[in-house]
Amino acid sequence: MPTKNNGVEYESVRPSIEVQLSVIIVNYNVKYYLEQCLESVHRASQGLQVETFVVDNLSSDGSIAYLRERFPEVAFIENKENVGFARANNQAIRMSSGKYVLLLNPDTIVTEHTFSDFIHFMDSHPEAGGAGAYMLRADGTFAPESRRALPTPFVAFCKMSGLAALFPKSRLFGRYYMRYLDENEVNEIEIISGAFMFLRREALDKVGLLDEDFFMYGEDIDLSYRLLQGGWKNYYLPCLILHYKGESTEKSSYRYVHVFYEAMLIFFNKHYGKRYRLLGQIIRLAVYARALVDMWQRFVQRVRVRLNCPARYEVPGYIRFDLDNTTVKEMLERLHNQPHGKRLWIETFSSTTGKIIRPGEVLDWEGEES
Repeated sequence: MPTKNNGVEYESVRPSIEVQLSVIIVNYNVKYYLEQCLESVHRASQGLQVETFVVDNLSSDGSIAYLRERFPEVAFIENKENVGFARANNQAIRMSSGKYVLLLNPDTIVTEHTFSDFIHFMDSHPEAGGAGAYMLRADGTFAPESRRALPTPFVAFCKMSGLAALFPKSRLFGRYYMRYLDENEVNEIEIISGAFMFLRREALDKVGLLDEDFFMYGEDIDLSYRLLQGGWKNYYLPCLILHYKGESTEKSSYRYVHVFYEAMLIFFNKHYGKRYRLLGQIIRLAVYARALVDMWQRFVQRVRVRLNCPARYEVPGYIRFDLDNTTVKEMLERLHNQPHGKRLWIETFSSTTGKIIRPGEVLDWEGEES
């Protein structure tokens, strides 16, 4: 039976044995991507003591009703309003009991060995407060946000001015994405992506949970920074996961632009505002200018779509994977190891779900051979 905690309804499935890992996923209207994610979580949990929480921020696509029967081992928390990413994660963190906590986006897929690899690493590195993964984009290429540096005033200036793009390998100008580090090696980093944020509970107990002033975006940067301030180290592990990126957020609206750049300002004012008042005003103007540019680009794109203009970037095609008959590890390695040049985008299908899932698109599967 559903249980209520501070007015929030959730399914209580807390185990009585010691939990190694608590997986927490915040969902908003992406039930088919979330279904794929939960299936991969189930596979990765084999042989481990794992508890999984899904916090639903008032989805309108019937996510909970659709998934509850399919994943009875998952604790579903149903919010009566969209409380934002930080607050939703904190709800589940407070209810969880794992030695480690993984904040995971619903539009990700982890491999069968992801959890065991990260648990082993964290167990053998007691100084680690958190760790992030090698995230693949839909075409199998490395997602640069897998590892980032703190957005100090200078680093933020280089990012927004384009210097980071001009000198991506520079330790001075290209620090934001830390491209000078080998993506195939374990490295100390500063910012762990909120799409896959593997955290030590002891560290969370000392530095605090996510700052709920951040509605969406920026809370991962803030928490990563507080981990470093608390004396912990943050790491990047070259363990492959897939991140469709953006399926769980609406990126075409003014609200997205406003929330994203407002989060950057919240972080700057919180950590640097008092020391860099003049520079803070410059950063604020730069953020607003960048937001206006982004909004204009989105407006132009919508006009092009309505006028049936050809897209600037065409998808070259898809590489299909049968999730019923392949491992996630094999799938991601094949996606990642495509030859350079024209790369295919991932699409998955399963007879269990009856859906073909692509980046930004879910189709009915007719049962044809792959």
